[in-house]
Amino acid sequence: MSEFPSPDDAGLATGAVARRLGVAPTTLRSWDRRYGIGPAVRADGGHRRWRPGDVAVLEEMCRLTSSGVPPADAARAAKGAALRPPAEPVRAVAERSGASGALPLGGDVRQECRGLARAAVRLDAPAVAEQLAAAVERHGLTGAWQDVMVPTLHAVGRKWASSGDRYVEVEHLLSWHVSTVLRRATRTVVTGDAAGGPGPVVLACVPGEQHSLPLEALDAGLGRLGVPARMFGAAVPVEALTAAVRRLGPVAVVLWAQARSTASLPLARHVAETRWGVTGARRAPAVVLGGPGWAGLPAPGLHRPTGLADALTMLAGVYAT
Repeated sequence: MSEFPSPDDAGLATGAVARRLGVAPTTLRSWDRRYGIGPAVRADGGHRRWRPGDVAVLEEMCRLTSSGVPPADAARAAKGAALRPPAEPVRAVAERSGASGALPLGGDVRQECRGLARAAVRLDAPAVAEQLAAAVERHGLTGAWQDVMVPTLHAVGRKWASSGDRYVEVEHLLSWHVSTVLRRATRTVVTGDAAGGPGPVVLACVPGEQHSLPLEALDAGLGRLGVPARMFGAAVPVEALTAAVRRLGPVAVVLWAQARSTASLPLARHVAETRWGVTGARRAPAVVLGGPGWAGLPAPGLHRPTGLADALTMLAGVYAT
């Protein structure tokens, strides 16, 4: 069955169109009020009902704004596109506005990535928040992280790298909302460690490493599994990390390194050799190396998970033993 109603039907509701395009319903209402990008048909009570032609105009509006075209210019071009022969309206308007194209997602990503990328480039915070929450609800925390959040974050990073500082605001907005949804995704609240039980899992970025979002995803996943964790975030100094390990007696320490330049095997071995407890029964943590910075480095005796799902399985097993 077609997603659109027949010409005799009233059309789609605003919420259904918003989900299709990857925008917030409030964005569509705002475009209607401010730029006249609205439906030709209104239901009883004035509710918007969108026909296929209306949605086509919205799709053009989304493509233009995602390319960096100002909304007012994009609205004029989108409304005029239906009255012109198909030449190259998107490219022409984008070039006049100095836009440099959509995010480089590739062809093998989930459809949610494209909607999320469009919303992020438009700086449409409500749509970004809604789509991230929906992705977690639909795919679970691990699936949403691996299949929706990470590909979109990587695409923003590539765009930023190839465009100077032009897309830094997009990266910051998307990262902030990803961080927010990860913290809200933890449904199991771990209030403390069982008396006499195993210590928590320590999560820390190595010194000089600022990319903490992967650890936030891991922290959220451990919380859902009921595994206590202590999140220390970005660029943890060696002295602070050593002090935390000795105070907490963790079952495992996860060290995240996004870049090869920050990955330090001497640091990892130092943490693995840090012991605590009474004489004769001293213990040391399992050390888990996370992130692409460790790739290719010889690390015998240290754990190297392949992704979030693997890390969660590994750490849950270590905590249970």
